[in-house]
Amino acid sequence: MELRDKTVLVAGMGKSGMAAAKALLKKGAVIALYDKKDEDSVSEEIKAFAEENNISCFWNAIPEEDNKYDYMVISPGIPMDEEIAVFGKKNCGELLGELELAYRLSKGNYLAITGTNGKTTTTSLVGEILKLSGRKSFVVGNIGNPVIDAALVSDDDTWFSAELSSFQLETVSEFKPVVSAILNITPDHLNRHKTMEAYAAAKARIFENQTAEDYFVVNMDCEESRILADKCPAVTVPFSRLEEPEFGCFVKNGRILIRDGKGEVEICECSDIGIPGDHNVENVLAAAAICYFGGIAPDIIKKGICEFEGVEHRIEFVKEINGVKYYNDSKGTNTDASGKAIDALKKGIILLAGGYDKKEDFYPFVKSFGGRVKHMYLIGVTAPIIAEACEKAGFHDYTIMKDLPQCVESAFEIAEPGDTVLLSPACASWGMYNNYEERGRHFKDCVRALGGK
Repeated sequence: MELRDKTVLVAGMGKSGMAAAKALLKKGAVIALYDKKDEDSVSEEIKAFAEENNISCFWNAIPEEDNKYDYMVISPGIPMDEEIAVFGKKNCGELLGELELAYRLSKGNYLAITGTNGKTTTTSLVGEILKLSGRKSFVVGNIGNPVIDAALVSDDDTWFSAELSSFQLETVSEFKPVVSAILNITPDHLNRHKTMEAYAAAKARIFENQTAEDYFVVNMDCEESRILADKCPAVTVPFSRLEEPEFGCFVKNGRILIRDGKGEVEICECSDIGIPGDHNVENVLAAAAICYFGGIAPDIIKKGICEFEGVEHRIEFVKEINGVKYYNDSKGTNTDASGKAIDALKKGIILLAGGYDKKEDFYPFVKSFGGRVKHMYLIGVTAPIIAEACEKAGFHDYTIMKDLPQCVESAFEIAEPGDTVLLSPACASWGMYNNYEERGRHFKDCVRALGGK
């Protein structure tokens, strides 16, 4: 992709936008920056970067109609119906996301992973297995590492373990992974995608450019994912915790096995998995299939699984105080993810939930507690919405609180030995925190501050 002297408007100056802007400058492009924040709210780092490089900026202002650009690189956080995106479609030669730009500038091979839940765990595990295999590799994407940073230093032997969101996949056009994977599809981001059909269609773009030489790993225990397999041009590799496909990755007699068309290969024992919950068995099945059909030996895959201890903010053990265990599951940003965390920890749970409203229905979530949640503390915009769902479901053991520190203090007061205090909000963090990582770290700080009590 030739970018020298091309004009590019970078829209959205988050982490990926800043990375894209720096990469475009290195490639000789003439760039301009846009962000919907006003100038006073834009970070000093970004303003200094713009000033040092003599870059035109549009802070909280749409460029005039006579401004034309060869490309717009748009942040995944900007919906396609937002005013700046509409401007881009009309006034820019091509609209790209940071993922698509990175793909066109990179060499190497992509192992691409999407799904509603489990992406970060699976992507991290695949990254660990790639590292153990000795390959030059990077863990990139929605996991917090812009793809473009690794793309610029890649070569033909580079392997990317890429966590991809529906927002990132909306703007792909040439992106083509060697192995793609859809872990599951459950309601999420409906405030943006509007319907489950549109949400699933965005996820399905992960495999739209694959061919019969590529592989598509898919969860056959998830009906929404299973349906998409019929539309994929790549070789479908099903994984299942509940069935035994003739071809694919599955559980049998407590072992994870792969049937590859030539025979049956044992990867490991389920007891080798060090992270709790049935959902993590599914994540390991997916990672094993991705890596095996990505050409990695079974013994290396097993070693990676045995050594993997999970990721920060996903059912992360924080501390035990007076016989009460505290877990940080701030990555539980929708009801399905939080439900799986509750399932993994079983019973005696004091749940801290609530946050930004993504228009989910909380009634099925509360109804699924099945006696495992003894009390729930609620915060954020969704607190009264979840409370209403609680009343409807006949669950009355909840309290609306003003903030997370108050929740932690109150949970500490009522917790008894053997209980578990779980932060698993079932909601995004926006409005109270910049991201789920900030929320999770604040929770951990609050818990650690209890140590002297």
